[in-house]
Amino acid sequence: MTDTRETDMAGPNATHDASASDLVKQLSEQTSRLVQHEMELAKAELTEKGKQAGIGAGLLGGGGVFALYALGALTATLIAALSLAMETWLAALIVTVIWAAVAGVMALLGKARVQKSTPPIPEQSVESVKEDVQWTKTSAQRGRR
Repeated sequence: MTDTRETDMAGPNATHDASASDLVKQLSEQTSRLVQHEMELAKAELTEKGKQAGIGAGLLGGGGVFALYALGALTATLIAALSLAMETWLAALIVTVIWAAVAGVMALLGKARVQKSTPPIPEQSVESVKEDVQWTKTSAQRGRR
């Protein structure tokens, strides 16, 4: 195998004197090397982005856990505030019913959205393709006449 620096540094006359097969060989080697370097660069970039995404996902999960802690503290605060005006068990029951109502509404809204998005078929595209097939059939039948 020849050193690529020799052919690169030899100048335009060396390339001019090289045979077509040598030029194709050089092109193949350089293309292969270029693709290898690009793949290594892409791999390194994706590795770094993957690390950052993993860290971000971990922080997001941690934030969710602490949000649940905050919700628990808010619940205790609401119960404590209501217990100044009524029995503690009644205050706890009221807060529980409120949270259950919020959860129920969110579940119903979520269910409606999921049902609206199913089946996961691009319905407009399917309809368009059906129309195209019908148009093609009609055109082909007219062409036969």
